[in-house]
Amino acid sequence: METILSVLQVAISVIVIFLVLMHSGKDSGLSGAFGVGSGTGPLGGGSMVERNLNRWTIFFAILFLVNAIILLKRPWA
Repeated sequence: METILSVLQVAISVIVIFLVLMHSGKDSGLSGAFGVGSGTGPLGGGSMVERNLNRWTIFFAILFLVNAIILLKRPWA
């Protein structure tokens, strides 16, 4: 069980890193190559793609945190 969760933790980590790099900082970074940061709104990310990117990043960050807590608690031991 610990091995499966550890492998899952590494996979989630890679996904979170990729999602964070996709965020735009004044149309720079990886997101500029894919056209993510083209629209601006009152809070910065106005385009639908940017809002979905925010949602996916938050989802995987929470998943990362929950998985880390489960790995630390070790309920199967």
